[in-house]
Amino acid sequence: MSPRTTTAPSPAPGTDTGTGTGAHTPEAAGIIHDARQRIDDLDGRIIGLVQERMAVSAVIQRERLSSGGRRVNLSREMEILAHYRDQLGRPGTALAMTLLELSRGQI
Repeated sequence: MSPRTTTAPSPAPGTDTGTGTGAHTPEAAGIIHDARQRIDDLDGRIIGLVQERMAVSAVIQRERLSSGGRRVNLSREMEILAHYRDQLGRPGTALAMTLLELSRGQI
């Protein structure tokens, strides 16, 4: 007699595979898991870029203030808002506002 192999039963329709992905098949769960890892990696890179942007903005503000200028350049901020809106639509404006707020530091 050959050994009999058993496989786990397929999940019932409308149920999660137990992976926390919301997927209904192991294949979909694997794809979602891999995609989530990629998103986590991208988020880490985005956060690093935002921190770099904040540091560069601090240099600009310091130089502007030390030369007698104002801390914030509103016309430049309007350019940034327009650029994000043009590239990402209306939500881009909100994203740009958040980036500007983070980059201004304490006023």
